[in-house]
Amino acid sequence: MDRYCVFGNPIGHSKSPLIHRLFAAQTGEQLSYEALLAPLDDFVGFARAFFAEGLGANVTVPFKEEAFRLADELSQRAARAGAVNTLKKLADGRLLGDNTDGAGLVRDLTVNAGLELAGKRILLLGAGGAVRGVLEPLLAEKPAELVIANRTVAKAEELARLFSDLGPVLASGFDWIDAPVDLIVNGTSASLAGELPPISPSLIQPGHTVCYDMMYAKEPTAFNRWAAEHGAARTLDGLGMLVEQAAEAFFVWRGVRPDSAPVLAELRRLLG
Repeated sequence: MDRYCVFGNPIGHSKSPLIHRLFAAQTGEQLSYEALLAPLDDFVGFARAFFAEGLGANVTVPFKEEAFRLADELSQRAARAGAVNTLKKLADGRLLGDNTDGAGLVRDLTVNAGLELAGKRILLLGAGGAVRGVLEPLLAEKPAELVIANRTVAKAEELARLFSDLGPVLASGFDWIDAPVDLIVNGTSASLAGELPPISPSLIQPGHTVCYDMMYAKEPTAFNRWAAEHGAARTLDGLGMLVEQAAEAFFVWRGVRPDSAPVLAELRRLLG
């Protein structure tokens, strides 16, 4: 049986094994998939031991940058992101590092949510790995403007500089901006602590602005509750992004693209 996994620490909460089991059942692909708790002090050794027989892995917090360094070869999008969330063992035994997060986000926004991103004003909150991983695919959609806002403005400025060749990217502090935008994407981890980035409600044009949190939970996140209270046209969470980045990884490994819609519907049902 072809063996796959997700590496993380912590990892017990991961929905990836269920997602990939559903993909395998749907496509008829014969594989096993497990969640593996990788040690914080020896990710590389642990991953290499797995790949002695394993064929592919997803990588989650906090190992995406270590996976980037582990890979022998990088896809263009992984090289741009500076992080790897998908590893594939090639025929010669070397490891290909890829990043499917951005493709997952864009597909969730454009296909699942039906949003048009071309010509729109997009605000990205945060300047960490989650944001860096989605910048190239978002800019490929040709927004009118993409602003990266972060508590430490220098980090946002660095990302804006690195990606400025792909489109109009600006950097900002959280409290520098108040004009309404079309789409706000929360790429910070504030929702995990039930907190909010310190941004102005005036960024939301009631009935028009869409707000998207990369995090997800059974109940609406703090960010999405805030967005709804201030009149956002729609609030979306990151469950669709999770399923879509997994579908992209499955395609990288197997050359077969699963239908994500029924798998996303099943996860929504299980979350209640």
